Amino acid sequence: MNEIAHGLFSVVASLGHVPIIRCARNGAPEMVARKLHKMIREHPTLMRGSGKAYRPLMVLMDRNADLVTPIQHASTYQALIDDMLSHRANRVEFMAKKSAESTTAQVPKKYDLNPDEDPFYAAHKFNPFPEAIEQNGVELQEVTQRESAIRSSAGGTSTIDNATDDLAMAVDSLPALLDRKKQLEVHTTILQAVMAKVAARDVPQFYELESGLASGSVNSEAAKSETLELLTDPSKGNIHDKLRLALVYILTSNAANSELTSVAEAMREALETKGATAEGSNAQRGLLSAEDRATLSEGMKAIQYVMQLRSMTNVSMMIPQEAEDVSSKDSSSDMNLSYFMKNATNQATGLLAKASEKVGSMLIGKSYKHPLTRIVENLCDFKANSEDDTYLYLDAKIATEVNVSMVQATNRAPVKDVLCFTIGGGCYTEYQNLQLLKSSSDSVKQRTITYGSTELLAPDKFLKQLGKLA
Repeated sequence: MNEIAHGLFSVVASLGHVPIIRCARNGAPEMVARKLHKMIREHPTLMRGSGKAYRPLMVLMDRNADLVTPIQHASTYQALIDDMLSHRANRVEFMAKKSAESTTAQVPKKYDLNPDEDPFYAAHKFNPFPEAIEQNGVELQEVTQRESAIRSSAGGTSTIDNATDDLAMAVDSLPALLDRKKQLEVHTTILQAVMAKVAARDVPQFYELESGLASGSVNSEAAKSETLELLTDPSKGNIHDKLRLALVYILTSNAANSELTSVAEAMREALETKGATAEGSNAQRGLLSAEDRATLSEGMKAIQYVMQLRSMTNVSMMIPQEAEDVSSKDSSSDMNLSYFMKNATNQATGLLAKASEKVGSMLIGKSYKHPLTRIVENLCDFKANSEDDTYLYLDAKIATEVNVSMVQATNRAPVKDVLCFTIGGGCYTEYQNLQLLKSSSDSVKQRTITYGSTELLAPDKFLKQLGKLA
């Protein structure tokens, strides 16, 4: 806890603004919050500027408050890169075909993704995967056409003066254009690698069902039958996919523990007798390798831990409330991946045509606010009968804990900047979902949301950590 508090203090010192700290009571966040509050108060220079009007809000969360988000499948470009490929510190590594004509030969690929230097990644990392595919095709086609136009004008037959001007334009603009084209081709390769995994594992079906379970849009009877169908079908998903779906179902269901245990056992039995989606040239469906069996064992331990957690905590905290649809008004709920894939393949790249049929069911245009997002929104908007009433309120200008009811009686300034920190591991899906709050308030045109955690974990790594807690 001391290390986390010191890290957060470094962030506060770098910003130069003293935040209002909010967190749930009686847990790790409160311990960190009180340590941080004391460190800020005792700092000789930070408190000199504590009277400034600009006061960011810092929200500290416990990972146990929402175990669903880091487990469930994602649909956005950046989150899918982190889920499907090896991704750490903005470096992505994977195996890709040696050439377009090659069917088996593969070579390792390694790319650094920096949104500050990569316009495509900056623009589309938060977007649904189908939109990233479509825009990659559109932008690559535009760049290719501009390149052809410049080359033809520079090498065409014209007067000496015009030829000189065209050549100068080519010298000035062609290098930057070629760099842009190279960046887009890198993303084409990454998109293909992600889609290969998505198609092989039928990820869209897991994503849709998990989203329905997490948002509460699937009724209990349909939830169990649809979950069992996916969990016991050997042609759908790998072991990680099935374990993650089982955990999401357990965490979002209000069924009895005996019923949840029967679902988990049905999944285990199906995996041991029928296997799961085969990946790799030497894999065989119906057979579990030693590595697969170890993964299944770890996953069953994770399920055991979650079941214990359900019995010790208030289950209603994890059962989804009625979700608010925060989809873009320009999006249509019936627009699916096959539609975008068709558009993408009609563009210059012909990207991923073979995979489009298998993943045609991933819907876009439907979004809901995850638990951390809803909590932060309630705190930012001072919503009545919400976490704003119960969360700890610490202000470094005041030595002791602040009485929340007294603060609520005052005219509080709108929150323009939010620092969200999750103790126990974070994920890209949570980070991206928080961006829904950037302009959600009428009183704040543009809100800055900064996200951090003790570590960023891909879903399979988080699953392994849950297994070690059992």
